[in-house]
Amino acid sequence: MASRAFNLPNMLTYLRILAVPLVVLCFFLEGRLQSSDFARWSALAIFVLASVTDYFDGYFARAWQQTSNIGRMLDPIADKLLVATCLLLLAADTDRTIAGWSLWAAIIILCREILVSGLREYLADLKVSVPVTRLAKWKTTIQMVAIAVLLAAPALDKIIPYSTETGIILLWIAALITLYTGYDYFRAGLKHIIDE
Repeated sequence: MASRAFNLPNMLTYLRILAVPLVVLCFFLEGRLQSSDFARWSALAIFVLASVTDYFDGYFARAWQQTSNIGRMLDPIADKLLVATCLLLLAADTDRTIAGWSLWAAIIILCREILVSGLREYLADLKVSVPVTRLAKWKTTIQMVAIAVLLAAPALDKIIPYSTETGIILLWIAALITLYTGYDYFRAGLKHIIDE
């Protein structure tokens, strides 16, 4: 049992959870370093590595038949911790990377994550699983790219103009897809709730 908890897919998930305080540390150090660009590039590097582990932990778990209950539980938690932390940091940072109307895109994404998690937990008690759709996977990809761009935006703008604006547009696209896929999950889940 202990060996299953420490198999490679689970270790990758643990690393993703560990990435959360490291990204926070980058933002904490941003105001204390002479070059805030270094903190932003570091946050981007940690986020990208953590995002890559999300793909590989699932891939290895299926390919090597190393799925486990702890992995199934922690994987979505790790994803949501990473996304929520980054969105909150970007909304609270001194550069105000996410501000004004763009906050609504972040709020939509955060609310959907919480609501779908609650729905999935409820449906799991009914022994019903709601499969992840292809569109939901696209939403996750666009969301991760948006967050990655926005994490480095103040530094990236100096190299590629309008990087911040591009990140905000991608965040809104992710938020709109989030609304649709969230509705899709609730429509599928509501049928089971009403039947129950």
